Amino acid sequence: MVRLTADLVWKSPHFFNAIKERELDLRGNKIAVIENLGATEDQFDTIDLSDNEIVKLENVPYLNRLGTIIINNNRITRINPSIGEFLPNLHTLVLTNNRIVNLVEIDPLASIPKLQFLSLLDNNITKKPNYRLYVINKLKSLRVLDFKKVKNKERLEAKSLFASEEVMEEIKRTPPKPFSPAKTPNVSEAAEEQQVPKVVAPTPEQITAIKAAIVNSQTLEEVARLEKALKSGQLPADIQGLNDNIVLGNVDEKPEDMIHDDRGQADGESNDTQEQTNTDSTSMEQD
Repeated sequence: MVRLTADLVWKSPHFFNAIKERELDLRGNKIAVIENLGATEDQFDTIDLSDNEIVKLENVPYLNRLGTIIINNNRITRINPSIGEFLPNLHTLVLTNNRIVNLVEIDPLASIPKLQFLSLLDNNITKKPNYRLYVINKLKSLRVLDFKKVKNKERLEAKSLFASEEVMEEIKRTPPKPFSPAKTPNVSEAAEEQQVPKVVAPTPEQITAIKAAIVNSQTLEEVARLEKALKSGQLPADIQGLNDNIVLGNVDEKPEDMIHDDRGQADGESNDTQEQTNTDSTSMEQD
């Protein structure tokens, strides 16, 4: 643990941030308790206390200039009920990833008169039923909660929901929703599923496309593969899109009887050629 001493405040980096505000950087120092911030002499617009081990948001001196406190990634469970008295112009508070569990634990923030931007992401409080509406109802000046703009519809809904003190008390008593981590798929099973291709029955259009592809095949291997798919009645996933790639209108698929006629015609032409050759040979011998 490291104490937040005046010496640490003076030696820590300070600069003008992206929005031209003077910022004090106290991140990652393993600070457990807020103290000695009076050493800043109220010279900063922003103080960054993120990535420490702070448990309570308290011991803050009167800092009239301070507008932003960034205190995410700590262990905060409690907030000083009178914190608003010491931070009259605080407009932004980032409490992301802390340990705030119950709705009542944010009630002290209502004492900050100008609080407009608040983040409570990654706190168990966000799992409470009606969490967002509760915060909106409690913090009247809030404009943005968890990086989402507060809408007028939400304000009206929150006001209606919490009009009764009994409802307010009931919601405060409701335990947070249990956290259930998502099931991680078995790596070997996932790999197996990826390796085994899905088999689907071919459509009539795909069967026609396969037949056309057989007629136009260039190699015996391709013919054998397509005939196997056609006879099995099941089309492997890797050639499901075959009918998309083959435009049936452009495939010159000849009926079987036409193919036989062509073969007969070719055989006739071959015989005529042979007879002509024999006739020429005989004529040459007679000469």
